[in-house]
Amino acid sequence: MSMSRIGKQPVEIPKGVAVNITEEAITVKGPKGELTRKRVGNIDVKVSGDELILLPRDEQRQTRAFHGLMRTLVNNMVVGVSAGFTRQLRIVGVGYRGEASGDMLILNLGYSHPVEFRLPEGIQASVSKDGLIELSGIDKELLGDVAARIRKTRKPDAYKGKGIRYAEEVVRLKPGKSAAKG
Repeated sequence: MSMSRIGKQPVEIPKGVAVNITEEAITVKGPKGELTRKRVGNIDVKVSGDELILLPRDEQRQTRAFHGLMRTLVNNMVVGVSAGFTRQLRIVGVGYRGEASGDMLILNLGYSHPVEFRLPEGIQASVSKDGLIELSGIDKELLGDVAARIRKTRKPDAYKGKGIRYAEEVVRLKPGKSAAKG
């Protein structure tokens, strides 16, 4: 059996990023912050020059499965602390709007009350005039989770497309009722 194709690729460590590897966890420190992740699978992590190399310790199926996962997770940590991640959501609908204040996102989405969404530590949000919510943070997994939870506060409606959607999401609208022929 062959090694994971993604797992084989080394992870480049940009300048200003420090990687600390222990038996249980990998810590990556960079200009934007620090992330720690527990190690999974039976995989060796080595630093050689300005690259991180992940090697499986055995050929078991589970180890091979974790090989690519671990590489992707480590790569996301490195990108996160050096460049950070952003996710964009769009508010669509007449009178729907949002505003960010501190660690709160206040959304007016046609309910009888504004929805107050508390942002977890490490995630920042800004809302533009035309209803574009931009979330940013260093932890890709947390960022995706927060984006999904915000979208859930008012999912796009199937008929008019009103609600919160990802900026790149295409909402297919259903045709409404047709007048009866008589």
